[in-house]
Amino acid sequence: MKSQNEKSAEFVNLHRKGHCFVIPNPWDAGSARLLEHLGFKALATTGAGFAFSQGKSDLSINAKEMLPHLTQLCNVTSLPISADLQNGFGSTPEDAAMTITEAAKTGIVGCSIEDASGELEHPIYDLGLARERIQHAVSAAKSLDFKFILTARAENYFYGNPDLEDTILRLQAYQDAGADVLYAPGVQSRADIKSILNSIDRPLNVLMGLRGEQLTLAELSELGVARISLGGSLARTAYSAMISAIREITSTGSFDYASNAITGKEINAIFDRPTPLR
Repeated sequence: MKSQNEKSAEFVNLHRKGHCFVIPNPWDAGSARLLEHLGFKALATTGAGFAFSQGKSDLSINAKEMLPHLTQLCNVTSLPISADLQNGFGSTPEDAAMTITEAAKTGIVGCSIEDASGELEHPIYDLGLARERIQHAVSAAKSLDFKFILTARAENYFYGNPDLEDTILRLQAYQDAGADVLYAPGVQSRADIKSILNSIDRPLNVLMGLRGEQLTLAELSELGVARISLGGSLARTAYSAMISAIREITSTGSFDYASNAITGKEINAIFDRPTPLR
């Protein structure tokens, strides 16, 4: 198995200027191994997808549950992994820093920290606190003995505030605080993505797999997007297929869904293969 330093170097190289790549989001060990088998070069965890796999809703997972999950994923794949660490599992700058220090021990080589507070009345942190949290997270990342890529997330669009101007202001603040990658999930339009790219000088991660305006990998690459993640959409797609199968059984009594499923022989062949050492 490759070392954390080797995985880090691979992950850094994927963010080279002019390169755009898809970083899909597994929600368990099986989906991580399958995505590696399908040829992806890096993975990003999904807090939502992992929560669903535990029978919980998004944002209900704590650090004690998340860290063992990260360790498991790092142990079953040779790919670099960036972790969704939500808000750092705490509101203070010190919480964000401590979470990165502990999460790095699992084998991950990057993470995202968001500015969503988890509070209904004030769902987004004030900009000053949000910037300070990223500063502390950056300091923790720089204290590690390998390059740890820190992604800073501006969550306005996910919390009912599609304010592009404020989102750009936040991304610029996180850039100044030292974030390596910037990310505003929910921004989908070509015009808005272009405006963000014209306002920052760091790689931009864009979330695809949402309903609404759709842009292709080629179109996003042409705009200058560096990284495309899929969030919980793959997990939701898997669960949707299961729900559709059950609805077929309960409504018609038929089992035609199985004709579209991967065979046991095929999936066993995939999982019987050892984790690549490349």
